[in-house]
Amino acid sequence: MTRILRQPEGLDRALATGRFAIGQPVSRSEDPVLLRGEGRYTDDLDRPGQLYGVVVRSGVAHGILRGVDTAAAAAMPGVAAIITGADIAASGFGPMPAAASRNRDGSDTPRPRQFALATDRVRYVGDPIAFVVAETLQQARDAAEAVLAEIDALPAVTDARDAATPGAPQLHDEAPGNLVLDYHFGDAEAVAAAFARAAHVTRLSLRSSRVIVSPMEPRAAIGEFDPAEGYVLRLGCQGAVNMRGLLCTVLGVPKEQVRVLAGHVGGSFGMKASCYPEYVCALLAARQLGRPVKWTDERSGSFLSDSHGRDHEMLAELALDAEGNFLATRLTGFANLGAYLSNVVLLPATLNAVKNFVGVYRTPLMEVSSRSVFTNTTPVGAYRGAGRPEGNYYMERLVETAAREMGLDPLALRRRNLIRPEAIPHRAPSGLTYDSGDFPATLDRALAAADWDGFAARRAESEARGRIRGRGIGHYLEVTADASPEMGGIRFDADGGVTIVTGTLDYGQGHATPFAQVLHGKLGIPFERIRLVQGDSSQLLAGGGTGGSRSIMQSGAAIIEAGDLVIEKGRRAAAHLLEAGEADIEFANGRFSVAGTDLGIDIMDLAERLRTAGTLPEGVPATLDVGHVTRGVPSAFPNGCHIAEVELDPETGVIEVVAYHTVNDFGVLVNPMLVAGQVHGGVAQGIGQALHELVAYDEAGQLLTGSFMDYALPRADAVPGIGFASHPAPARTNPLGVKGCGEAGCAGSLPAVMNAVADALSGFGIAHIDMPATPRRVWEAIQAAKIRPGG
Repeated sequence: MTRILRQPEGLDRALATGRFAIGQPVSRSEDPVLLRGEGRYTDDLDRPGQLYGVVVRSGVAHGILRGVDTAAAAAMPGVAAIITGADIAASGFGPMPAAASRNRDGSDTPRPRQFALATDRVRYVGDPIAFVVAETLQQARDAAEAVLAEIDALPAVTDARDAATPGAPQLHDEAPGNLVLDYHFGDAEAVAAAFARAAHVTRLSLRSSRVIVSPMEPRAAIGEFDPAEGYVLRLGCQGAVNMRGLLCTVLGVPKEQVRVLAGHVGGSFGMKASCYPEYVCALLAARQLGRPVKWTDERSGSFLSDSHGRDHEMLAELALDAEGNFLATRLTGFANLGAYLSNVVLLPATLNAVKNFVGVYRTPLMEVSSRSVFTNTTPVGAYRGAGRPEGNYYMERLVETAAREMGLDPLALRRRNLIRPEAIPHRAPSGLTYDSGDFPATLDRALAAADWDGFAARRAESEARGRIRGRGIGHYLEVTADASPEMGGIRFDADGGVTIVTGTLDYGQGHATPFAQVLHGKLGIPFERIRLVQGDSSQLLAGGGTGGSRSIMQSGAAIIEAGDLVIEKGRRAAAHLLEAGEADIEFANGRFSVAGTDLGIDIMDLAERLRTAGTLPEGVPATLDVGHVTRGVPSAFPNGCHIAEVELDPETGVIEVVAYHTVNDFGVLVNPMLVAGQVHGGVAQGIGQALHELVAYDEAGQLLTGSFMDYALPRADAVPGIGFASHPAPARTNPLGVKGCGEAGCAGSLPAVMNAVADALSGFGIAHIDMPATPRRVWEAIQAAKIRPGG
């Protein structure tokens, strides 16, 4: 149930004007360090006496592991240890963390155990088999080449639908038919009745194609062990507390014996949230050898070992009455999990599909049925949005297709079914209540920004150059992560600085600046004195990490609540120092004062006075420091409208995005410049998935697109200038009125670009093409259309 709050007291203070106030485009405070090349990423770190680890991976997608011969490798110069599955089993470590859920019949889903290194079977190309540790990295690499794995190959399956077919190769005995989760949501009978009485039904087979995540910084880790203190792991991740919890599950130790340290992190997009086998191997090697062990992935290894994203195949259906009113929608299909369960892999095609499928439209009924299955491919995990962009993609393609099939104007069909602002709060068929938004206005502003009415002239100009121009709309709404505890620590340091301590983690978003803006607005602390600590689990009381577009909502709320506690403590301390009653102490603009007088003290001066005051009377705090943990705020509903224009070269099949405009509702924008940057990044990734990024496996399960020679990320010339505008309806469920923005760029861009592609291809009688719409796929579709009757 969504919790609706009053507009919080103190927000006006936070929104006060000023160079560093909320709403100002303050430059990222961490950028000078990064631009000077002074960033400290995991591979930049070296520990005294460290060794180097290299992973030996399976070159076979599916097979019985008969043995691992390490004798020759162990005798090579510099080799300190070679860890195999037998060593993992003897270590007492448990299996890797795995997701769990319940089937539609209420039964628990199977959870086959995956250990850090394979023992009896390999299930995808890249499955870790051994971990070689040596004095130098080159020695470890040389020795890894000498490790010999005896594998009896078995048949492999890489497609989810094929894996669910009777007689398909079986990956895990615990999951007959490779089925992990048979999921269902909705009233099937009511939905079926709505479809039966519908005047028109639109059906589309849609694939959300698999992507390789490809962050700028490959994964890396340094494991250390001290018998007295326990384990220390330095790595790039998405949350130190979350990672510590996952590691404790595997290592079988309490949290006091594990410390996670994260410095700068060069991108993640969901992928680095998981605990990976390499981290466990580095910690075990450090424990056995009594020395730090460093492992850094190479890009060729990351293509195989980093969790992949997306990979869903769905039948999407929309039922409409004769006037075009939506009656019901239905989603049925498959999710490809890869070879093992990651800790979040079951969400995208299940609960997140439910939450995000209907989007901004008034839809009475919804049903989602999906089957999540194992295949002999790299395990799939979270990727920017994790089901939220997919849900919007399915719905927006249905809307556009239904309009064409019914002979209706797509804009008119949208407007007929948009949730009106006067109907908000709106109860969606997902069970969620939208608390804010003005979806018709967002659509109208986007149409104006994109010069919708001037499209005919632009299309004619494109045709004069032998190109076909198409346009598409992506009117999206996504649901951010649920409420979860988050720390809002505020520490007044001896050097006169103030440190925010919170459990989200910046891996490129730029948290330091907007968090400082929030604290500056709340307490009046000088912006330049504010620091941020996020990546040390030993300093964190709680932390949900960064993911699900939660950071500014959860950490922002925690900072606001912690600020209230600072003010409460400050009133007591100021009353003592100013020799007044606590009830007479007021706080405004960073200053405590006695009501009706000119007596007062600035908050920074008060913190310094307390630090040097010596013994204080009972009830007077010795410090303004607080270590608060908020219970978290409910999900928010960022939304907006993207409009893309593409040009198609019919002779080559090449499609270019030539114009792009967005109007977004992210509620209150703490830092508009950073928000626009998040949208730009999400749009670029959406363009990549829509047009460029193709993951291909052969029948034996070999990854054919295993490097950037074969896997096409969008380059700068593939991304046009991206228009950004804000049409905010402040959220009513958190004290800042903010809505998450980190993943919305993908949610709008997938449907906008693919609807534009479909529009460009419609003249050939092509109603749909799956992502990615690569030149070869487009050209082949055009050639096939030409030879069809009527083509």
